[in-house]
Amino acid sequence: MGIGGRYGARAVAPLVLVALVATGCTGTPTPGGPSAAPGASAASPVQDSPASSAPPVARGAAAAPARVCDRTAAGPVKAPAGAVTVDPAVVGDLAAKTEKSPPHTTFWLRPGRHRLEPDAYAQVIAKEGNRYLGAPGAVLDGRKVNQYAFGGTASDVTVRHLTVEHFVAPHNEGVVNHDMADGWVIEHTTIQHNSGAGLMAGARQRLGASCLRGNGQYGMNAYKTGNSIRGLVVEGNEITGNNTDDWERRQPGCGCTGGVKFWAVDGADVRGNWVHGNRGTGLWADNNNNNDFLFEDNLLESNDGAALMYETSYNAVIRNNTIRGNNRVEGRAYAADGDDFPYATVYVSESGGEPRIPARTDRIEIHGNVLEDNWNGITLWENADRFCNSPANTSTGSCTLLVKDARRCAPPAIASAPLYGDCRWKTQRVDVHGNLFALDPAVVGCGAECARMAVFANEGGAPDWSPYRGRRVAEAITRRQGNRWHGNVYRGPWTFLAGDPGRVLRPAQWRGAPYRQDAGSSFTPGAGG
Repeated sequence: MGIGGRYGARAVAPLVLVALVATGCTGTPTPGGPSAAPGASAASPVQDSPASSAPPVARGAAAAPARVCDRTAAGPVKAPAGAVTVDPAVVGDLAAKTEKSPPHTTFWLRPGRHRLEPDAYAQVIAKEGNRYLGAPGAVLDGRKVNQYAFGGTASDVTVRHLTVEHFVAPHNEGVVNHDMADGWVIEHTTIQHNSGAGLMAGARQRLGASCLRGNGQYGMNAYKTGNSIRGLVVEGNEITGNNTDDWERRQPGCGCTGGVKFWAVDGADVRGNWVHGNRGTGLWADNNNNNDFLFEDNLLESNDGAALMYETSYNAVIRNNTIRGNNRVEGRAYAADGDDFPYATVYVSESGGEPRIPARTDRIEIHGNVLEDNWNGITLWENADRFCNSPANTSTGSCTLLVKDARRCAPPAIASAPLYGDCRWKTQRVDVHGNLFALDPAVVGCGAECARMAVFANEGGAPDWSPYRGRRVAEAITRRQGNRWHGNVYRGPWTFLAGDPGRVLRPAQWRGAPYRQDAGSSFTPGAGG
């Protein structure tokens, strides 16, 4: 699979950064915006509208955290009618009985520690429609010998009420649904302390009310050979402490870690999850063109890196999430190294709304969220050197969803329409509104370097045949790409970057010419978190 580097959309060499001016968003409004509550702020906020029309306070996640890791729902204490009973005292009993039984069989795992044969490739090869139900206390233990727990290409398999632990999947591979079969349902299941990813994903997969904890690389690696994942649902899970093997340190720039990584997923609902304490990014949609995502009602908390990254992808709604305490480890480390790039808690990189690609929205809409005491806020970034067929394209061999064959993006055709516009991923049609941004430097332990919003691009420089060299991309974003902040509430010493990261804009400059951002927003610099 093609893997982008950590913040892989950045230019590969220091470049002069060019200021952007965002214009109005023209996308179709998305239903279900934040509830209209009056903005609550300390005395004398700065705003350009009367107090009676102050922006609403975002509501964030509507429900309590999905605390499922230590309270997963118990499975059936007796075998359901017609189920095949699996005995933990018999090594390999689950795999053997699966092989002997027809498709659509229900298996009930007795309480106890179930084991596979002591071979790296011993695993359960599920059959279509099989159901695996764990009794209270049922554990499938890989004993750091077996690589995979459940594999095979059979569809519509269910795993419920089971703990799966101590498997040793290789790098980029997964323990549950190893072969990325379609239609699997994983519910009320704990997948923990495994190498690689806790599970892979196929089309129509549903992951619900489960615990993905302490896995070596990812909680879930949502990648499928052939880029054919559709209709993915991730709801009500606790995703915590993943990337214990610290792969970004072992393979610098690999872009291969996080609570969940999504690759080329077309249609995903990510709702009501508690994503916290992961080493690196919490939720990361990256490379190979994700599209049509809904991130809603999640609590994204205390992840070392960004809470949410949306990279070389399209059309998303990010609404009503509570996002707090993220990016403090990585943001502080970059700042300590003298890196002034505005590493963000919500990072949108070469991603935007595209009306020509079917989805529930034709833009990236970020609204109704509460961001509290994170390292930085939202950064919209575009690397002018990253386009199809360029050396900076980390999605090796792939192109945008508008151009199927990357080889077409070459001179002389790339210099003219339609390829000039369609051969690059654009940070466009991003609408940031109705959010609450609160930051107390005393809580985060930082100064001005951690309270930034940003929208900018670098000057194009390579390769020498690129039609995007110089200011071309920056000028396009400035005048035509429709990135817009408005109607937000700011509490704390927020500053804004629309050019070189070393040049800081205060709220009045950000709202004035030529940027004209955050119309209808309120600013209370001393309010903190």
